[in-house]
Amino acid sequence: MRTILNLIWLVLGGFWLALGYIAFGVLACLLIVTIPFGVASFRMASYALWPFGKAVVDKPSAGVGSGLANVIWFLIAGVWLAIGHVTTAVAQAVTIIGIPLAIANLKMIPVTCFPFGKMIVNSDSLPPGYRPLHSL
Repeated sequence: MRTILNLIWLVLGGFWLALGYIAFGVLACLLIVTIPFGVASFRMASYALWPFGKAVVDKPSAGVGSGLANVIWFLIAGVWLAIGHVTTAVAQAVTIIGIPLAIANLKMIPVTCFPFGKMIVNSDSLPPGYRPLHSL
């Protein structure tokens, strides 16, 4: 089922969302100082491309630096990428088959706005009973 949902997701918006993340990642990697933002953007691009079967969990080693990076990320890229998610969700919600995808798209917005201090893992690797921050 995950594969079918991921394929439908890819066709109905995931490819374009991933391109947005990749474009910002390339832009961020042009400067040495912003390479961590580029890496985070590429990580989010893979999640936006194939999200079903993955979960977002807190990174135990995250500290004050992650919080500061999240503020900078939100101001520079998070808002614009979140607008892309909302726009895509509205377009997906027009069709019956797109409504679950639109809901999943909106669930991705918190990690889109604040990706630092989070890890994207396979849902299968989580221990039984563990509740991730976000799971598709």
